[in-house]
Amino acid sequence: MTTKKDRTPGRPRRFDPDQAVATAQGLFHAKGYDSVSLAELTEALRIKPPSFYAAFGSKHGLYARVLDRYAETGAIPLGDILRDDRPVADCLKALLEDAARRYGADPKTPGCLVLEGSRANDTDARAASSAFQVAAEGVIRAYVAERFPEAADRVTNFIGTVMVGLSAKARRGHDVDRLLASARIAGHALSQELSR
Repeated sequence: MTTKKDRTPGRPRRFDPDQAVATAQGLFHAKGYDSVSLAELTEALRIKPPSFYAAFGSKHGLYARVLDRYAETGAIPLGDILRDDRPVADCLKALLEDAARRYGADPKTPGCLVLEGSRANDTDARAASSAFQVAAEGVIRAYVAERFPEAADRVTNFIGTVMVGLSAKARRGHDVDRLLASARIAGHALSQELSR
């Protein structure tokens, strides 16, 4: 219930940039950077283009904030999964299974926002997404290299390839069960590779 003191008649509600970034994240994740227009963003955020530019500078500026938010709230928690007290292969299997669950969890926003963004036509969006992808792969490589230095590059490349594939299959409609089946086969291959 509102009173006249709560809200002045005719005045719009206060713009919340954090909520705007969350809304934009849903759009970019569902449709991809290239397919989301400025008109669609301003309509979804309920602001006019001048207010949009004042708040975010550009579509790319908003996308950069979306990527930051995704890294904080929706990305795979590498630090929690890649543990020193467990076998490397087990942790990498858990990583792939977590990816499968996340990528297939919501049919409205399938796949990985970062991985899909790294295929954008827009060079700035592609570069921004790729920076997050490279950073994540760096964490994985460093983790593997601590115990399997000779295998770190090829295992990291394999993990990256599988995750891109899982994301792409999720975008094509594969559900969590199908994605998990693929992740588990990849996990078995990792166990064999790291038992040599």
